[in-house]
Amino acid sequence: MTALLLGALGLTLSLAVPGILARARWTARAPAAAVVLWQSITLTGILCALGVVLAGPQELVDELGSGKPAGAAALIAALGVATLIIIRLLVSLAGVSHRSRTRRARHRMLVDLLDTAERHGELPAEVPAGLRVLDGPLPFAYCLPGRRPRVVLSGGALRVLGTDQVAAVIAHEQAHLRHRHDLVMESFTAFYRAVPRPLRSRAPLDAVHLLLEMTADDAARTRAGAGALHCALQVLGDAVSPDAPDEIGAGAAEERRRRLDRLTGPDPRSVAVTVLASTSAVCLLVLPTVILVVPWLDRALMAWPL
Repeated sequence: MTALLLGALGLTLSLAVPGILARARWTARAPAAAVVLWQSITLTGILCALGVVLAGPQELVDELGSGKPAGAAALIAALGVATLIIIRLLVSLAGVSHRSRTRRARHRMLVDLLDTAERHGELPAEVPAGLRVLDGPLPFAYCLPGRRPRVVLSGGALRVLGTDQVAAVIAHEQAHLRHRHDLVMESFTAFYRAVPRPLRSRAPLDAVHLLLEMTADDAARTRAGAGALHCALQVLGDAVSPDAPDEIGAGAAEERRRRLDRLTGPDPRSVAVTVLASTSAVCLLVLPTVILVVPWLDRALMAWPL
């Protein structure tokens, strides 16, 4: 019974919930908490998959009445399969992390070589460490996270943005760096690539990317004002950071529209929605574990011949 319940929960979280949550509008009122909820859904899905692998063989042996030796063999086989699942996830995470860091290192070296920040007088009075300016007419801005982070602006952006708008853009990129949003995206990208295609969904990747942008928007709104950030976002258009995962970028226009909508009118953030989303994330992780996994673990230990 445990395997069936965990399997049903895992399939629901993998196939049904992502589409529903990705279309939800309340997440814009608590983007950081919504990211935590997405993380909880992903982790719970992984735990459900492991639970099915571990509980299924044991329950089958119990139904057949094969005795403790068969139960122990089934448990060992289940542990082996569960280990392979974990290794696949870790290998995927290591691969995504290695590629991202290699790409950033090369990119950081190039922007350091091509930096022309000292030639631009349009910069704010307080220029952050790690700011780099690249010549070119196209207005863009992005950040390069890591141990030596960089905020990169183009000369075109400095020519079309006012000082307060430049400050808003820098505050936005610094929020990404300060909260290590790159690590969040790497974990979701690794999970996306590790999941078999029939169970794979792009919804978490796209939704979390948008929510992280909204979280950085909120930080920039607090420091520089919604008006300055709104104007800057309209000018910069659909530019996507070269450090973004390969899967991100197709929905840039829709993301920008939703971000612009949040910056018009009063601050959309809600403490009540934040608390509710955070509580849901905790319950989603705790309840299946306590109600389903712990009882199975007790039966598995009883089946062990030692």
